[in-house]
Amino acid sequence: MNHNRRQFLQDVSNGMLIAGLGTGLAGDLGISTAFAEQGDTSLTFGDLHPLVGLMQETPVDKLQATLVSKLQRGETDLTRLIAAAALANAETFGGQDYVGFHTEMALIPALQMSNELPSERKALPILKVLYRNTERIQNGGFAGTKRLKQVRPLEIPTGAEEGELLLEASRAGDIEKAERIFATSANRSLEDAFNALLWAIQDNANVHRFAIAHRAWSLIDVVGTEHAHTILRQCVRFCAHQESGVQKYFSKRNLPTDPMRPLITKLLDQYHLLDHPTGTREADDAWLEETSRFIYEHNNADSMDAVAAALAEGIAPESIGQAISLAANQLVLRQDRLNQDSWRVHGATPGVHASDANNAWRNMIRHTNHRNVVVGLMVSAYNTGGSQCFSDYEALPHAEHVEQLQAKDAQSLLGSAEEAIRSNDQTRAAAAVAVYGDQGHNVRPVFDLMLRYAISEDGRLHAEKYYRTVVEEFATTSPTFRWRQLIGLARVSASAYGYDVDDNRGHRAPGYDEACQLLKLST
Repeated sequence: MNHNRRQFLQDVSNGMLIAGLGTGLAGDLGISTAFAEQGDTSLTFGDLHPLVGLMQETPVDKLQATLVSKLQRGETDLTRLIAAAALANAETFGGQDYVGFHTEMALIPALQMSNELPSERKALPILKVLYRNTERIQNGGFAGTKRLKQVRPLEIPTGAEEGELLLEASRAGDIEKAERIFATSANRSLEDAFNALLWAIQDNANVHRFAIAHRAWSLIDVVGTEHAHTILRQCVRFCAHQESGVQKYFSKRNLPTDPMRPLITKLLDQYHLLDHPTGTREADDAWLEETSRFIYEHNNADSMDAVAAALAEGIAPESIGQAISLAANQLVLRQDRLNQDSWRVHGATPGVHASDANNAWRNMIRHTNHRNVVVGLMVSAYNTGGSQCFSDYEALPHAEHVEQLQAKDAQSLLGSAEEAIRSNDQTRAAAAVAVYGDQGHNVRPVFDLMLRYAISEDGRLHAEKYYRTVVEEFATTSPTFRWRQLIGLARVSASAYGYDVDDNRGHRAPGYDEACQLLKLST
């Protein structure tokens, strides 16, 4: 964790906050001395404020031209555009709109994708996601909506566990109380706030909880620590807002609560996981393969138990996360119904969701305390398990599709993969990328190909996140297995090509063609 994060708001009084950090963050936390008298509880964003307003108020058909003009005149840059969009999104939606929070989760991946592109194309993925952001604000009935207001910290008893208090407020669906508790944590330190937040994030196996927290944490480096509270608090609101739906879901199944909740407590006690530090023993390939297979072949509870046992045995968290990642990847590779045109594997599907969820936890536990490392891995395993029916199907690539490929040189295989993507041929795309990897060709051209289609296609709001998930998991997976991640990305890219968010055929991502035209790029 960066030094400035550890020291953020550490042991400072309200007066020091206002003097040292300015009125923006102090006002967000509701501690300005003028708060009671001024009556205006709106948030302020310092020198980003005009750009935030532009993202919220500009008609979407004028947005990209306006932003490109600003970029060309040197009035802003891509990082500032992402920062302003993140703040506009957080203030408008507050983590309570499906398209809104999916768009927030795509901002950092879009910026990361930009860094993989040549200079003339760097703006393309960012303009695409900013279009989605403003389009939702303008055309989704949110123009003028600002869910985030200033919030007053809540006095917390000495010695109380803020994460536990936040969890209780979240389970009660009390957004205001949860926000006030979280503001108290943020007033103390950003590290405390994030660790408290994860108590609520870990309370239900919903991939969106995990991804929004992961991406919000990453956005702090873009928006600056003065806006950290604004970015993180939408995660608090998401959890409390979703609780009524969680309760209804399990009530319909005659369950008193989410069964994962008591299971976490049971396994923590059974394996004494909070009584000793996590282990450092790196797992070998045989263990990774065996554990990943167990997870995708077994139910949620058994998968969580397996991870708890591995933690108790001293297996390093990085190795456990890698095994869960490989299990999630198998869900992508084994999902069947290939002969039904309506069956898509991109977007909200078990494999993509599980892959993004585990990637989120692998990243977050590198910045959290011991409890959240342990529980985060357990929850990730619970999320990935439960799709054991997929184990009945053979993982891609299938031998017959590999045999149908005539050429083995790199260029021909890349051409076959692209042709398969554009014809929605998932099996051929997977086979071409698998053979390319078996031949030992350079990996970068495959990523470049997949990046092109992650930018041009919508992917049911998942294209950016899943592309970056694969990039990161490839880099942190054993060489024996890492190519499976790219095979999965090839399949998902072929599934997504030409489909809009509602899976209607014949569409590119909204805003993509216009962005290409403005940047004078071929589509």
